[in-house]
Parts: sequence; structure tokens; C-alpha cells
Amino acid sequence: MSRLGTLAHRLYSGEVSYDFVGKRRRWYAISGVFLVLALVGLFGRGLNLGIEFKGGSEFTIPNTSATVEQVRGIFEDQGVVDPIVTQVGESTIRVQTPALTPDESAKITAAVAKETGVAQGDIGVTLVGPSWGSEITKKALQGLAVFLILVVIFLSAYFEWRLAVAAVVALLHDLLITVGIYALTGFEVTPATVIGVLTILGFSLYDTVVVFDKVRENTRNITSSNRMTYSEAANLALNQTLVRSINTSVVALLPVGAILVVGVGLLGAGTLKDLSLALFIGTAAGTYSSIFIATPVAAQLQEQRPEMKALAARVAARRAGTDARGKTAAQRRKAGAATATAVVEETDVDTSELDHPTAADLSAPVVATGPRTQPRSGGSRSKRKKR
Repeated sequence: MSRLGTLAHRLYSGEVSYDFVGKRRRWYAISGVFLVLALVGLFGRGLNLGIEFKGGSEFTIPNTSATVEQVRGIFEDQGVVDPIVTQVGESTIRVQTPALTPDESAKITAAVAKETGVAQGDIGVTLVGPSWGSEITKKALQGLAVFLILVVIFLSAYFEWRLAVAAVVALLHDLLITVGIYALTGFEVTPATVIGVLTILGFSLYDTVVVFDKVRENTRNITSSNRMTYSEAANLALNQTLVRSINTSVVALLPVGAILVVGVGLLGAGTLKDLSLALFIGTAAGTYSSIFIATPVAAQLQEQRPEMKALAARVAARRAGTDARGKTAAQRRKAGAATATAVVEETDVDTSELDHPTAADLSAPVVATGPRTQPRSGGSRSKRKKR
């Protein structure tokens, strides 16, 4: 058996365990730092929305030897303020501008064709109105809201509402971190980005449901015993599914990372970049949240229930060695020794010759001592025969 397989078996059996749930404040603090940075980027720098969301015009100039600076100069000479010019691939340049009229667009296209030597018909032009972009934004937010509502309904029916709340907290955690990184890095937000975000939310939910299913299995009828608390059972479930979660995440991240490297570094495809970046960030954040956020939050909510508080008290009492009257084992031994001494003092036996009772003596069964007496028989055997 490989080392990974051995570790997985030891984690599943509980021989090796890491206290993820018990150290939840540490994970909350780490997530808090990332969330603060994400909010700073989101509300400070803001998102770099593509023309599909804010409206504008996009020009695609293929098979050109012109540089980015030359193309930017052409557009500025035509009166375009702050055009966004990017290199796409080896010989294609993309230019995004504010919204233009069809006449302005045709004038700029003719100027670009003349200066770059590219046929005017080969230059792609896309005009997006601001109203259409706002409608796309509205639809994206509506889709996200419907997704979250369906998640709450499904998890509440499959598990219970506390676990559904924990799963939604983890989803919002992943969403904010992904959007915040987009804001901090200045990556353009396109419809492909929205598709990627919704995809990683589904991945995060899948991983969380797998862990929660094991939590439900470990905590079934847990209040009928006093061996472990709800948090401990949830932590055991987390350790039992840890290797599986890591393997699934690695398998998902490898192809996404390949798309990111090949799409951006080799092909220069903007669509692949937008999609793969959202998938990569979201998958990594989803793996983290399913382990360090979702289950600890669920355990914290469950521990607020009265029956779980009573269970925790029973487990603590059992581990402290207390009995139903609240006496520890040491107190019971001390009381037993006092009782034995009192019994001896009430007799006429000289107590100086008695040994003091020990823990082994008090726990051992009482055996009567003294000379053995035989009941009187009805006479000797010879006399009984004569009779």
C-alpha cells in the first residue's frame, strides 16, 4: 500500500487527525484577511468590466505588423479617448473604445486600414450599447440569486437549514475572493468570467455536500451516546474526506492551469484567459472553503442547539471521570477509604495492626476472613451407622 493510501486509511480510522474544526478561529482570521483585500480591490479599484457589461466598441485587427503603440496612436488621432489596446496572439490587435456611432466606427476603420495595410473588410467591429450591457449585468445577478436560493432549498431539504447556511457562507466566501482578485489584478470581466464563476460555485458546493454527507453519517443518533461531541464527529468526517477533496481539487486544477498557461502564454486567447482564471481561482478557493469554512461554521451553528450543549457536557463529564453525582474517581476512592476506616473503628479489633486500604483494595470484592467453622453433625459416622 502506498504512503498516500496508508495516510488516507489512518485519517479515515481516526488514528491520525488534525483539528480543523477546533482551530476554526485561525481559519476565519485567514479568510478575513483575504476578504478584506478583496473588498479593498472591489470598492477601491473596482472591476474592469468588458464592453459586454458597460457598452462600447471593439475593433479586431488581424494579420498586422503594427505595434500596440502605433495602433493606439491611430485611434487617438481619430479623437478616441483612452482606447484599450491589447495584443492577441502574434499578429492580432484588439482595441476597445467607448460607445461610437456607426459613422464614427466606419471612419476609424478606414483610417486603421490605411495606416496598417490591412483590408478594411478584414477588420472586425463590434458595437455594444450601454443598455444591452446593463441588461447582461442584470441577468447575471439574477442567475446568481436564483442559484443561491436553489442551493438553500436543496441543502435544507437534504440536510437541514444550519448546514445550508454554512454552505452558502462558503459559497459567498469563494465568490467574494474570486471577484476581489479580478478587481485587484485588473483582469477584464467578460461573459466568460461569469460562466467561470458559476462553474466554480457548483464545484465548491459539490465538495461541501460530500463532506456534509459524511458529517451526517457520523452524527446520526449522536445525542444517544456520550463518546464525542458534534464538533469532534464533524472533524472526524472532515479528516475522512480530506484526501478525497485534495485529489479532486488537484485533478480539477491541473487542466484548468494548462488552459490558463496555454491560452494566455502560447495562444493569447482572451476568452480562454477570462474563463480559466475564474475557474482556477474559484476552484482553489472552493477547496479551501469546503475544508476550513463550511464544516467549522456548520459545527459552530450545531453546537448552539440545547441537545448538543448537553451532549458536550456529558462528554466532558465522562472524560473527567465523574459519576452521576459529580464525584471524580479520586473522590470516590477517598470516600471509600473513609468508610472502611469508620467500620474498623466500630469493632473491638486493634486498628494498629490493620493495613490502610489502597485503591486496589477498595476496588476488589470483599471476602470474609477468620477461622473456618464446621456445622455440628449428628454424631460420629460409627454412631450414625448403629442408629
